[in-house]
Amino acid sequence: MLTRRWTTWIIAALLCAVMCFAQGARTENPYGLPDKLMPLWDSLSIRQKAAQLIMVYMSPAEFLVKNEFGGVLVMKSHLNKKDNFIHNLTQANAELRIPLLVASDQEGGRVNRIGGISEKWKHAPSAYEMRDMEPDSVRAIANSIGSELKALGINLNLAPVLDPALDHRNKKSFMEESHRSWDKDSTSGEKVAAFVQGMKDNGIVCAAKHFPGYDSWTNSDHQIAISASPLAKIQRNVGLFKAQSDIIPVTMMSSVRFIRISNRPAVFDSRIVRMAREMSTETVILTDDLWGVSLRAWISGMDRATGKTYPTKDFKKLVRIAVMAGNDMFMITYPKKAEEMVNYLERLAKYNSTYHKRIEESAARILKMKHKAGML
Repeated sequence: MLTRRWTTWIIAALLCAVMCFAQGARTENPYGLPDKLMPLWDSLSIRQKAAQLIMVYMSPAEFLVKNEFGGVLVMKSHLNKKDNFIHNLTQANAELRIPLLVASDQEGGRVNRIGGISEKWKHAPSAYEMRDMEPDSVRAIANSIGSELKALGINLNLAPVLDPALDHRNKKSFMEESHRSWDKDSTSGEKVAAFVQGMKDNGIVCAAKHFPGYDSWTNSDHQIAISASPLAKIQRNVGLFKAQSDIIPVTMMSSVRFIRISNRPAVFDSRIVRMAREMSTETVILTDDLWGVSLRAWISGMDRATGKTYPTKDFKKLVRIAVMAGNDMFMITYPKKAEEMVNYLERLAKYNSTYHKRIEESAARILKMKHKAGML
């Protein structure tokens, strides 16, 4: 029979062990997640963490729930039937443990996803127009548009476009010709901040694009785009991104090849992605569409890649390169390939500790961003 002294000692030892375990559990947080997110994080499988890295073309709720994707990309066509869109999105979020990042390119001007919803938004001003307005006017416009996005369930605006208006030869860039660039003069930063704040007033997160500054004159969505800008010019282009990095938590990478740095598209080059990461360790770095013809063509060593027929080995290579370059979230407009991507990331993580760590790093950044934005 135990004496009172021994009983007291055993209870004290057990309490100490419990406290030590709890402290150890609290410090077992290499990615700096908020304490309130740790129970969720600890409950996630590596597949579920990998799925958070995928932003897929808007799909039926059942498909989104089955794969537990981290985000969806919404195009103008999805909003043609507004009520159906909202119902589908609401159903998906009701069944998902982690709410979706719901992203759309609502820049205004030529890239105006809500333009078909009503006459009010048919002629939403472009960046080219807004950059000539006073900051208060810019914020009011962004606030109004942000209110519409919120009503739709969109919480991530893939804007503003911080790409330079001029290339290194002082010729207009593709983004300037398209009236999409905010770059004009020393007042640009203040007006970009007003746009971002107007979105934030409605709970809308913004994404700065296309890092490190799309100064080519070709459209990289359809063909390989090359920039010959010297490093000094690229670093100047990065300035507007850096100036806004405290208030814009997502940075989208460019698909342009900056040949003075690398022969790889920027999104696939670890040095260029690292430049984006250096702006903030918490920035979520997002790819543009990985199913884009220029990116797939570069992976395969071709002039052009078209259609849905694409070698599996090349697709796997594309995924590996995108991950190891340091990107956090992977946009893809081909839903079937999004599912394949989750499957492949899961396999990579299970058999390779380097991939496992990279996937966990990115999943943690995404969850922290969602938490900070009030989505979690």
